Amino acid sequence: MKKPCFLWYLLAALFPAAANAEPSTKPNIVIIYADDLGYGDVKCYNTERGKIETPSIDRLAEQGMRFTDAHSSSGVCSPSRYTILTGRYHWRTRLQSGIVSLWGAPVIPSDRLTIGSLAQKHGYHTACIGKWHLGWNWPIQQDKKALFRTTGYNGKKDLVATDEHRQAWREAFSKPITEGPTAVGFDYYFGTDVPNWPPYCFIENEETVGIPSEYADPELFLKNQASQQGPAIENWSLETILPTLADRSCQYIEQRSKAGTPFLLYLPLTAPHTPLSVNEQWKGKSGLNLYADFVMETDAVVGRVMDALVKNHVDQNTLIVFTSDNGCAPYIGVTDLEEMGHYPSGQLRGYKADAWEGGHRVPMIVRWDGITSPGSVSNQLVHQADLLATLAEILTYNLPVNAGEDSVSFLPLLEGQDTPVRRESVSCSIRGIPSLRMGSWKYIPAPGSGGWGKGGDQSQPQQLYDLSEDLGEAHNLAADNPDRIKEMKRTLESIITRGRSTPGAPQKNDIKVKRYVVTVAN
Repeated sequence: MKKPCFLWYLLAALFPAAANAEPSTKPNIVIIYADDLGYGDVKCYNTERGKIETPSIDRLAEQGMRFTDAHSSSGVCSPSRYTILTGRYHWRTRLQSGIVSLWGAPVIPSDRLTIGSLAQKHGYHTACIGKWHLGWNWPIQQDKKALFRTTGYNGKKDLVATDEHRQAWREAFSKPITEGPTAVGFDYYFGTDVPNWPPYCFIENEETVGIPSEYADPELFLKNQASQQGPAIENWSLETILPTLADRSCQYIEQRSKAGTPFLLYLPLTAPHTPLSVNEQWKGKSGLNLYADFVMETDAVVGRVMDALVKNHVDQNTLIVFTSDNGCAPYIGVTDLEEMGHYPSGQLRGYKADAWEGGHRVPMIVRWDGITSPGSVSNQLVHQADLLATLAEILTYNLPVNAGEDSVSFLPLLEGQDTPVRRESVSCSIRGIPSLRMGSWKYIPAPGSGGWGKGGDQSQPQQLYDLSEDLGEAHNLAADNPDRIKEMKRTLESIITRGRSTPGAPQKNDIKVKRYVVTVAN
């Protein structure tokens, strides 16, 4: 691996006193994690069927490596977030299906290695700025839970806070909210747990920024805005969330650049997920719909972060990863967008929540000056679980046997290798239906999308596709390939029962993993 040390040695030769300082070869690390951004929503991924301009993300691709076969662990957010942070498939935990519920408990235990705690072990300052949605230890008393109720997705948005509500909220939100980001590897946290769920306020480290005192304004709950009316600080505005996250991220980059020690910034954006809280200067910019406007506003945030790295003279020693947690949500006006010529999943079948490719094949771009070739493209299979092992290899750290059980380093791909680094990968639908990749073959042990997508031959209990010939998953080859189906079933069962998909001693899953169709014995 190339090491950016030449300049230091030159300075040491010219100025011997400089030799007393140890050169830093550790790159800063910035991970930008978009929320519900479809594979085809980024222009450079969808030049023929994409109508949204994304100049900042496209610029990042021009400067680095674009992956065309990258996958999140799930078609929905919490499971994917667990996996990108831990290098372990989410379905080995209680997240067998769905997402972390409102006021849900933590999914990541404090002794589980994450990309944050890995970086901390190597002298990095670490920050998470943005959406968490992996559970906290909320300080809500059992006998007060009724006072934290919400309207739910379909309820009337007209709840009114009483003095009893305010007292209970004041008692709870005056206490630390523990077992969140700062317990699992991040020195600093700022963000909103889930932007369309309460509490409607920012959280900094383990404290709310202000004490919620009212139920959120019903105006926030119009179509494609917030979804559950709950405790909010006075005059909470959804439109302020994304710009504030951008401001905080740029401030963090400036502060840590001046500190002179390496940093890791995990920036899980709240956009372009609903609420579609587009700021005025971006409304109508796309010429399509509000979601498309929000994609453009999100792209601008990526540009701000890139510019902050340049402004603070750390861009050349910063590894940037940009990706998304799952595909585009179908309820943001997908049909209208397609009629206007924009296809958020590109040529892929399905959308958010699906086991089909549109649910979990996501844009992923990596830029690291001196390592990734500008404008390069990798068509090799990679998974967001691989980030942990990749960072471990960069930092020359051997992962413990009980960490990163499903993580494979893609550093060789960044350095220009064009041979596979992993043979199999697993990505699931919102209902927990797994899809297994083995090379170009894809197996789904269920009919249909496994999520919200319609269609599929319900008479066929399983699906098999050759993605090298059929990226749109139009032709189910399961009936014609019984031997391949049998092999893929056995492989999936082995991945489950061994508690890992990488070499090493078998590990235990947290709970019994649900199986689909017929379990094949080892």
